[in-house]
Amino acid sequence: MIRFLLVGVSNTLLALGLYSGFVILFGHMLPHRGKPLIADLASITSKPLAITVAFLCYKHFVFRTKGNYLREWVKCFAVYGISTPAELIILPLATKAFLLPSLTHPYAPFLAGIVNSVVIACYSYLAHKKFSFKR
Repeated sequence: MIRFLLVGVSNTLLALGLYSGFVILFGHMLPHRGKPLIADLASITSKPLAITVAFLCYKHFVFRTKGNYLREWVKCFAVYGISTPAELIILPLATKAFLLPSLTHPYAPFLAGIVNSVVIACYSYLAHKKFSFKR
């Protein structure tokens, strides 16, 4: 559990960094689109790289499994793939909620990303333990 938390924190920071970079990029590329759409696009774009890094960290440092790279990688994508519909709901709703107060308005997609990360981290621990890296 401790190793999962340590790897999870570093993976979350990486995923949030990738997500934030894409929010900024899409904000410049699509300035007339709404922030909720930009939040979803950033999430979908950053997810494959973040999942692959998370998979490698979980495999080697947390669950310490041998072999089965492709099968476990696909299972890892399945775990996060199942959470994608929830993210596509959480991100725009949280973004809209953070757009309401003027204090959080400029940071709305970033704050929504943090809320989303916390929810998905709780789900992913159980799913990876019981499915992706089940021994």
